[in-house]
Amino acid sequence: MRTALRRRIRPDFRKAVVAAVLAVVAQEVVHAVGGVHAASLHMRLIAYACALVFVIAGVGATRLAAGELARVSEARAGSAASTPLRVACLLAGYGMVGLIALDVFALPVGHLLVGGAVTGIIVGIAAQQALGNVFAGLVLLFARPYVPGQTIRVRSGSFGGPLDGTVTSVGLLYTTLVTAEGPVNIPNSGLLGSAVGPVATAPSAPPAAPPAAPPAAPPAAPPAAPPAAPAPPVAPPPPGPVTVPAAPPVTASTVTAAAPPLPPPPATRDRSIDDTQVLFTR
Repeated sequence: MRTALRRRIRPDFRKAVVAAVLAVVAQEVVHAVGGVHAASLHMRLIAYACALVFVIAGVGATRLAAGELARVSEARAGSAASTPLRVACLLAGYGMVGLIALDVFALPVGHLLVGGAVTGIIVGIAAQQALGNVFAGLVLLFARPYVPGQTIRVRSGSFGGPLDGTVTSVGLLYTTLVTAEGPVNIPNSGLLGSAVGPVATAPSAPPAAPPAAPPAAPPAAPPAAPPAAPAPPVAPPPPGPVTVPAAPPVTASTVTAAAPPLPPPPATRDRSIDDTQVLFTR
């Protein structure tokens, strides 16, 4: 059991506890010896030494605690929340150490406290919404209703209905949620007052654009015709005299039969007969 406890507690956390205890002891010693305005010089030297130890131990405890807090918050909410949380822890720790150091060194802090209180009231009223987001972020960080990488559904009327998305980062002011329409930064105060629950399936992604049609391939060229076969060579005639065949003989019967018949001659009338007929008629 002791080994498991040592594994869970990091060395920075143990060092921060030791430094804080040392700072408290040094402060008590300063008040026990009468402060820096003690009667004897020996007591004053002890008071100044203890006051210096208090400042060193307080600053060391603040830095170690801020580093350990950043490590835990980064494991739970990502680097977007760990960095501002570490800065806030450092500012708070340094401010506390500074105020106690003023008391240890016996410096008048009454006027400073009054002025700081008035300034704090004015700043608190002016930054009410921002401070509300900061405290809501701290509550969500330690309550852990969701972790980065988880798909959740936020039900809130101020957001216009249910909102589904995946948590990508958790900061002190905003929580980033990736939805189907894109990333959305939601104020932590709004998330703290909303119903948040896991979603079994991831939100549907926007429809993808149809793929572009591939360019039409150019028409294939017709295959080339095969080359014509060469004509066979013609053999030369044999050497010797050339014989010419004789024409058939032409006879009279062949000519008479072949000639077309002549048309009959036109009929002629004897003119003397016609003149005699004219004379007798007279």
